[in-house]
Amino acid sequence: MGGGWGAGGGVHGESGGDLGAPFLVDASLQVGGVHPAASRCGREWFKSYILEPGADLLRSFVHVAAHSRSARRSDSMPVPSTPDLRGKVAIVTGGSRGVGRETCLALARCGCAVVVAAKSATPQPTLPGTIHTVAAEVEALGANALAFQLDLRDENNCVACVKAVVAKFGRVDILVNNASALWWHTIAETPTKKFDLIQSINARGAFIMTRECLPHMSNGRYGRVICMGPPLPKTYKSYAGKTAYYMSKCGMTMVALGAAAEGEKMGAGTNVTGNSLWPATIVESLASTNFQLGDRKYWRKASILADCVTQLCAPGCAVTGRALIDDEFLRSVGAVDADLVKYRCDPGFEPPRLLADEGEGGGAGGEGDWDVRRGDVKTLNKDKARSKL
Repeated sequence: MGGGWGAGGGVHGESGGDLGAPFLVDASLQVGGVHPAASRCGREWFKSYILEPGADLLRSFVHVAAHSRSARRSDSMPVPSTPDLRGKVAIVTGGSRGVGRETCLALARCGCAVVVAAKSATPQPTLPGTIHTVAAEVEALGANALAFQLDLRDENNCVACVKAVVAKFGRVDILVNNASALWWHTIAETPTKKFDLIQSINARGAFIMTRECLPHMSNGRYGRVICMGPPLPKTYKSYAGKTAYYMSKCGMTMVALGAAAEGEKMGAGTNVTGNSLWPATIVESLASTNFQLGDRKYWRKASILADCVTQLCAPGCAVTGRALIDDEFLRSVGAVDADLVKYRCDPGFEPPRLLADEGEGGGAGGEGDWDVRRGDVKTLNKDKARSKL
């Protein structure tokens, strides 16, 4: 396919998608590198906004952005072109909006057939996009599409999805476990019903879909399992107020790492990899909008994650078994500051890397104490009143 590097483009999140969520993650530099100023970014924001009495949010963000600069591109590492994925078939869960939709379109631009798998099959006043509207967008780009209504809580529905894909296309090559549910509250504030919901969608749903796809990837001697999950925390403090959520989202990460380990055991030349992927910044989505996660200028577009997915799907990409942060991974394949500007929601403002924690302790600045409450739009005002964001 060739052409320019990265898709650019879209916004808006899948209902239940939570990738713009500012909770504490350990973004250890497992791939690529980052300038020391960027490594200090999260810690400086944490100190100036949370720890300094009377600090206002805008001043803190600007303070961090002024100190965040990436490493420069090496002359020996050109930015790769868009990979050629013609003949490949991808399933994207949560594909009807947000990161999922943008991933579907990015894969389609690479020539990949795309299965738009999500719950939204009919238009809703408060939920933009359906599996059918995104499938139509994929086809408009010249790629084949299949719209499949998927409820990740239903094992039989997950099994049926993969069977339908194989029946139509004869193969499954790529699985992007994107759909997920958000819940940031303490253990005491987490009802069993809510715990079961996020576990069934996030960890369990990703596990079932991966289990059903791996045999087909092995038979095709190519496979990519990509889960939208964070690096595992290094300190117990990071779990405060997010224990149930971490259990589910880190479960998605473990699914990807398990797929990597088992892919290696499938034998030489099988080329089945697994990686998790997480944003360095808040990403524009329906979740970040509905949960009011700061001003839009502090966000990046969902296309940054979609472009990471296409690079990971390149037939020659050998990256596997990693918990990746989006901009660090893009820099590892040749991107520099100028390449990342297009992902800004505000072209003139570089958003701080709030989610990419390089603190050894695993929380912002190693403190593990970012008290942010979210989970139900109906209780948003109450949650915001008790939060630091």
